[in-house]
Formats: sequence, C-alpha cells, structure tokens
Amino acid sequence: MGIRLPSMITTAKQILRKQSLHARNQSNNNVPKGHVAVYVGEAEKKRFVVPISYLNHPSFQDLLQQAEEEFGFNHPMGGLTIPCDEDAFIDLTSRFNSL
Repeated sequence: MGIRLPSMITTAKQILRKQSLHARNQSNNNVPKGHVAVYVGEAEKKRFVVPISYLNHPSFQDLLQQAEEEFGFNHPMGGLTIPCDEDAFIDLTSRFNSL
C-alpha cells in the first residue's frame, strides 16, 4: 500500500475550503489566518486551532489519512475531524512546536 500524498493534500484542501465557507457564515468560528480548526476525539470531539504548516508534517498526514479512511468528505462536525485520542493529538502537536 503506497502513500497517496497528492490525494490526501487535495482532500485536505477541499475540506479546508468547505470549512472556510462554513466559518465565514458563523461569527463564533473565528480562525486566525494561517490556521485551521480541527475536531479531535473518538467519542466526544474537541476543537483545536492549529497552524496550516502542520498539514505538511508526515505524522499529521498520517492522521489525515485516517480521517480520509473513516470519514471521506463527510466530516460530521463541519470541519476537519480527526479520529484520534485527544491526549495523543496534543502530544503529537506539542512535538511539532519543539522542532
């Protein structure tokens, strides 16, 4: 099984476009420029705002692939939903900040 990076990046861009349109319609969904809101969790979803640069990190792309396999383009929270334990997501993204 090969890694489909172009497919994942295209998928992420399409989701981000949809999220951007959705965010413009809701004033309480303010996301700073250069960031993206993601919903993380297995049962209960929590919203995180992360830099777009995370999308290029191989570990984050693994999460995007999991999201694509589980949700396709149907993200129930209206934004990018990542099926990952919240603590694991925080641990992973905190390592990005230390690079």
